[in-house]
Amino acid sequence: MLQAKDRVKEYINSLDLDLQVIEFEEGSTKTAQMAADKLGVAVGQIAKSILFKADDEPVLIVTSGDVKVHTSSLKKVIGAKPKMAKPEECLEITGFYPGGLCPFALKQPIRILIDKSMGRFEKVYAAAGSADTAVPITINDLLTVTGGELVDVCRKE
Repeated sequence: MLQAKDRVKEYINSLDLDLQVIEFEEGSTKTAQMAADKLGVAVGQIAKSILFKADDEPVLIVTSGDVKVHTSSLKKVIGAKPKMAKPEECLEITGFYPGGLCPFALKQPIRILIDKSMGRFEKVYAAAGSADTAVPITINDLLTVTGGELVDVCRKE
């Protein structure tokens, strides 16, 4: 069975996009700040992926590392009260643990919302299946690869 990061690499190699997985030699990047420090970029350039459940339906929010999901705004978009998924639910639904949750190459199809907060940056860095990986990607490519919807559900911390 493929490791999560190898599944992501295989998936991006099948795309007609110039994407490369970055693997870090030392240490974890499981938080947006840790990833930003490793990459030498602003924390807002880290695309954090957060799995919520609403009426037992999973929805993945991908947003900048320097904002927080505004749950009442999210509720308006998805039509139900969102609750953050537990780590074991995240693994079961997406095939990835929190901290390494890649917004594509998911275990099963789920609804994906891309927050417009990332539009400030030419490139953002999403986790690539593990806490020691990242994949630089434009928001347009992220929308294409994920089939996600562009939304405004986050606020500055």
